Amino acid sequence: MAQISAKPFRLALLQLGSLSASKANNIKVARAAVQAAATSSPKPQLIVLPEIWNSPYAVSSFREYSEKVPNVGSKVDSGEEEGETIKALREMARSSGCWLIGGSIPQHEESTDNIYNTCTVYDPEGTLVAIHQKVHLFDIDIPGRQTFKESDTLTGGKTLTTFDTPFGKIGLGICYDIRFPEMAQIAARQGVVAMIYPAAFNITTGPMHWTLLQRARAVDNQIYIAMCSPARHPEASYQAYGHSSVVNPLGDVVVEAGHEPTTLYADIDTELLATTRKNLPVTVQRRFDVYPDVAANFK
Repeated sequence: MAQISAKPFRLALLQLGSLSASKANNIKVARAAVQAAATSSPKPQLIVLPEIWNSPYAVSSFREYSEKVPNVGSKVDSGEEEGETIKALREMARSSGCWLIGGSIPQHEESTDNIYNTCTVYDPEGTLVAIHQKVHLFDIDIPGRQTFKESDTLTGGKTLTTFDTPFGKIGLGICYDIRFPEMAQIAARQGVVAMIYPAAFNITTGPMHWTLLQRARAVDNQIYIAMCSPARHPEASYQAYGHSSVVNPLGDVVVEAGHEPTTLYADIDTELLATTRKNLPVTVQRRFDVYPDVAANFK
C-alpha cells in the first residue's frame, strides 16, 4: 500500500445548468462557472466539471459532438490538432490559475474511428496532464424505468488513470465506473487522496445508489470520493439526478447539492485521511495469503 503524500486543498464541483444542444452555449456556460469558482474565496485548487456537459447525453449525439483529443503533455499553442472544447478547457485552466478536471466529452479517435467518453485534466498553465476514457460502459435495461446502451456508440477505455498534483495524487473514473470497486481499490493502493468521478446518474438509479456507492468506495479505501453531475433539465431526454457530492474517508457526506445548477466547495482534510487509517488500520491488515490482491499488477 503506497503511503499518501498530500496536503489540504479546496475542491469545487460545478453542477452546470442551462446546457443545450448548442456546444458553443455549453462552453460559454462552463467558462462562466469555472471563472466564478476561481474567483471565490477561499480559492479552490481543483475545479471539476460534470460528465458529457458539451453534448446532449444521448447515444445518437456522441459521434456528432465528438472531438479529437491530443496527447498527454500537450501544451497551449503546441500546434497539435484538437477540438474546440479542448481549446476552451485549456484556456479555462490557464485563466483561472486552477487545476481543472474537464468533466467528460465524446472523443473521436481517428486511427480507429472509435468514440470514447473521455475526461481530460489540465494544470494551471493549460497543459493536458491526464486522460481517462470511461472503462465501464453504461448498458442497462430496467423495464419500464430506464434503458440506455452506451456501447451502441462508445468504446470502453482500457487503462486506469491517476495524476499527480502539488496537493496529492488524484484518481479518475467516469460515472458507471464507480460501480466497479476494483478501480478505486487499485487507485487507493497507489496512494491517491481522492477518486473523482464526473457522472450523470439518472432519476432511477440516482436515488437508489448515488450516495451509497460513494460512501462504500470511501469507507472501503479510506479516501475521499467526489462525484460531479450536470443539473437536471426538465426538457432533456436524459434526466440527470444532480446531487453532486463529496464523501470523506469515514463515509460522511461532506457536501451534497440538490438537482438545480450550483457550485459546491469542499475542503479536503488530509489529517482526517491519516487519522482514519491509524484508527482503523485496514490498509495494513489485508490477508493476501487468503485472497488475491487486485492491485498486484498495478504497482
